[in-house]
Amino acid sequence: MSDVLLADEAATVALAEGLVAALPDAPGGWTILLSGELGAGKSSFARAMLRAYGHTGAVPSPTYTLVEPYELSGFQAYHIDLYRISSADELEFLGYDDYRHGLVLIEWPERVPGIEADADILVTLAYDGDGRRAQLRALSDRARPVLAALPTSYAAC
Repeated sequence: MSDVLLADEAATVALAEGLVAALPDAPGGWTILLSGELGAGKSSFARAMLRAYGHTGAVPSPTYTLVEPYELSGFQAYHIDLYRISSADELEFLGYDDYRHGLVLIEWPERVPGIEADADILVTLAYDGDGRRAQLRALSDRARPVLAALPTSYAAC
């Protein structure tokens, strides 16, 4: 697990871009969980990742749509918000298994107990004074070298 100080939103963007750089070029089949309090930067992190992969359009929060799909260069990405979901059955009803071939970014993973078993990386964002703190944890064996490749500090961004 790594613990990173994020001085501002630019640092959050830099961390997301660093994660994109460390992931395979076409990261289909990767699931990244984004956890944290309301306003801690989950959507900003997901937005920065999608833009780092070349998406140039709007990246709305999927709070009401639940799933926002993106066609990126060579793969699909899915930004999922589980805030209004309360069980694995509801997630299955959304077609979650159909998304697993793409890059899956999931906000509010704690709403579906057990989802960590099917994920690769957990990013937990928290308030830290005027900034944020991110904890990144590998949930799969293949995620360990990805997280090891990340720079250790984004505090100066």
